[in-house]
Amino acid sequence: MTVWGRRAAIAIGALGVIYGLGFAAEATLIEYVQRIVLLAGINVILAVGLNLINGTTGQFSIGHAGFMAVGAYAAAFFGVKIAPLVHSVLGEGALANGVIFNLALVVGGVFAALAGLLVGAPSLRLKGDYLAVVTLGFGEIIRILFNNATFLGAATGYFGDDPTGLPAYTTFFWVYAWALAVVVAFANLTFSQTGRSLGAIREDEVAAEAMATPTTRLKVLAFTLSAAAAGVAGGLFAHMQAGIRPEDFRFEKSIDMIVMIIIGGLGSISGAVLGGIFVAVTLEVMRDLQEYRLVLYALLLISIMLLRPQGVFGTRELPSLLRRMVKR
Repeated sequence: MTVWGRRAAIAIGALGVIYGLGFAAEATLIEYVQRIVLLAGINVILAVGLNLINGTTGQFSIGHAGFMAVGAYAAAFFGVKIAPLVHSVLGEGALANGVIFNLALVVGGVFAALAGLLVGAPSLRLKGDYLAVVTLGFGEIIRILFNNATFLGAATGYFGDDPTGLPAYTTFFWVYAWALAVVVAFANLTFSQTGRSLGAIREDEVAAEAMATPTTRLKVLAFTLSAAAAGVAGGLFAHMQAGIRPEDFRFEKSIDMIVMIIIGGLGSISGAVLGGIFVAVTLEVMRDLQEYRLVLYALLLISIMLLRPQGVFGTRELPSLLRRMVKR
């Protein structure tokens, strides 16, 4: 069997496992735990996408919640508007819902990618704090625009045309199928020639340019792909609950994404996955602590940074660590 054949077989097997786990989770887990599990998968997509910019490429974006908002609103609006057409062709049922949902997620990812391209093309010639300020401004501008967009519900939020809110399309299977697809796609990119060029930009952009690396074009590419991943995550988030509000995408959401990749280790996809799960679990578990929640969360982060400032994985990946442990 060829390499691609083995990869396809592994991917099909992984989807089968996710499908089976989805049935088990929906049948046995209580609603509160299901929410945490779904948020963990969505966070994995966000963290792996942001890691491509902040970790692999070495840029500093702190406005990623804006791209998530673009994807969430685009997916929700498109899903509501296209649903009658799809149902008229395919009827009611799981097939029609799956088509509607995945088309909506793709549209959300495309719109977020276009937003990333519009922001990245002129601003990625900037570096460090200047780029951070630009991305921060973009995130706040997007939130304010949605806060005043009357056809999307303005500050009240967008709940679709149904009084009960947006359809609950987001399930365990779809969240983790998309998470698997994003992790595999970004891993292949990171360990390709393009990924090595992005790593060269992180290490020394001047030297990379001297070696004829198209640094600006590659940074824009990374920014666009990362924004697309955030858009897909936004679409999943929108259909996980009855509606979406501009306040769901405040500056704190961008900070949570940065925390995910710092905890796991900048530049490590395995670390991004771990960080996404960690943030989802800790924030939800501490929610009942009310005013003490953020204090305890901050103390936990400080402790991790003091004990492991490079993150849990550093720049390494889980397979390489496992191989090293086996050799010992």
